[in-house]
Amino acid sequence: MTLPLHITSRDNPLLKDLRRLATGNTDYRKQGRFWAEGDHLVRAALARGVRPSIGIFSESNWPLALVEYAQAAIKNVVFSDALYDTLSALESPARMGFVFDLPAAPQLQPGAASVVLDRVQDAGNVGAILRSASAFGFKQIIALKGTAALWSPKVLRAGMGAHWGLQLIEGADLQQVQQLSVPLLVTSSHRGDFLHQSLLKKALPMPCAWAMGHEGQGVCSELEALASQHVRIAQPGGEESLNVAAAAAICLHASATVKLP
Repeated sequence: MTLPLHITSRDNPLLKDLRRLATGNTDYRKQGRFWAEGDHLVRAALARGVRPSIGIFSESNWPLALVEYAQAAIKNVVFSDALYDTLSALESPARMGFVFDLPAAPQLQPGAASVVLDRVQDAGNVGAILRSASAFGFKQIIALKGTAALWSPKVLRAGMGAHWGLQLIEGADLQQVQQLSVPLLVTSSHRGDFLHQSLLKKALPMPCAWAMGHEGQGVCSELEALASQHVRIAQPGGEESLNVAAAAAICLHASATVKLP
C-alpha cells in the first residue's frame, strides 16, 4: 500500500480545489472531476466497479479506513480534522470522501428507456428522480439546459448512489430529444388519460421516455409538442399538483410494472 500524503496547510492547492468541488454546483466541469462524500456514495461506486482517483480522509478517520478503503483509490490524502471540516458541506462531516474523474459524455441511445429533465432546478428533486429512474429501469437521463447540474454535490447526495448505474447526458437540447426512437410521454394536470387507467388498459409503452418539467412551469411547449402521449395523475385528495420528484416516481414505477406478471 502506498503511504498517504498528509496535508496540514490551509493554503494547499488540493484543499482549495476540493473546497470548490464540495461547495460549487458546476466546478466539476472546470476540473473534470467531482467530489463524493460519505460512506454510502463510496460503497455504491465501488459496488459498480467505479474506482476513485483520490481518497480523502480526516486524520481521526484514517486508522478506521485503512482496512476497507485504503486500496480503493489510486492515492490517498489525509487532512487534519480541522482542515477536513473546512471542505465538508455536511452539517456532520463524514470524515471521508473520494474524488472521481468525471465520466466522458455518453452518446445518446435512441432506444433506451429514458427520463428527460426540462429545467428541473431543485437539486433534491433531480437527485430523487435519478434514484427512481435507476430503481425502475430507466438508465438514460437527458437533462436539458437549465436543469440542475447532475454531478453537483447536492444532486449526488440526493441520488444516493444512483449516478453510478445511469447514463447521464447534460446540457441537452430538443434536437437530441428528437433522436429518441421510443415514445415520449408527458404529464399534464389537464390533458390526456389518467395514468392508472392507461396502466389497466396496458396502454403504457415500455421502453419509453418520460418528460419531467420545471417545478413551477412544467414541461415547455416545444417539448410538449413532441409528446406521443399525454398522461394525468389522479389526485383524489384535491391537491393542485404534485412535486416533480413524486410525480416521476409514480410514472416510472407504472411503466416499469407494465411487463411484470
